[in-house]
Amino acid sequence: MILKRIKINAGAIMGINCYVVQDKKTKETMIIDPGNVSDELIQILDAMEVKMKYILLTHCHGDHIGGVSKIKGKYGGQILIHRKDAEGLKDININLSTHIGLEPVIIEEDSRLDDGDLIHLGDLEFKVIHTPGHTAGSISLYCKEENMVFSGDTLFRGAWGRVDLPTSSFDDIIESITNKLITLPEQTIVYPGHREINNSWRRKNNLFR
Repeated sequence: MILKRIKINAGAIMGINCYVVQDKKTKETMIIDPGNVSDELIQILDAMEVKMKYILLTHCHGDHIGGVSKIKGKYGGQILIHRKDAEGLKDININLSTHIGLEPVIIEEDSRLDDGDLIHLGDLEFKVIHTPGHTAGSISLYCKEENMVFSGDTLFRGAWGRVDLPTSSFDDIIESITNKLITLPEQTIVYPGHREINNSWRRKNNLFR
């Protein structure tokens, strides 16, 4: 597997983590949360000679979806999002794109995801984990073979995502972290939507150490 992390700025939001995942053999590629399109991102995608299969969105907020249309127009790929966040792709009052200084973002998904769905890139397999709280349709994406999970804005290093936004819920995000993410193997590396990667997962002693 080839994995690249690119820091993206989207409107007033700085440092969003956009991830590019590629199967080495087939060059099938998935981009996760392209909140904007930077020169660096384009250079990386071109250098990797991507065969874009999926544009995976962990949730519907503007800082994670602002670059989707440009990516799809240039490289193709199916837009995937959990069904409970699909409405937010078409509603700026939910995706908050104009609230963070972007042009209105209106996107049509290609396919809706559900908890337990499996996503394949060549020999790589990722499992969709529905982790509501930051939004009703937030997801995390887990790869058992690579000991990694992309947590979107559900779990950061030392914190969790905001729960004062449309469709968010404090109770739901705590339940998602407690019952769906902490239960992953201790060696799991957490790749969040913001902040730094958490490669020191210690659920028995201190969740964020």
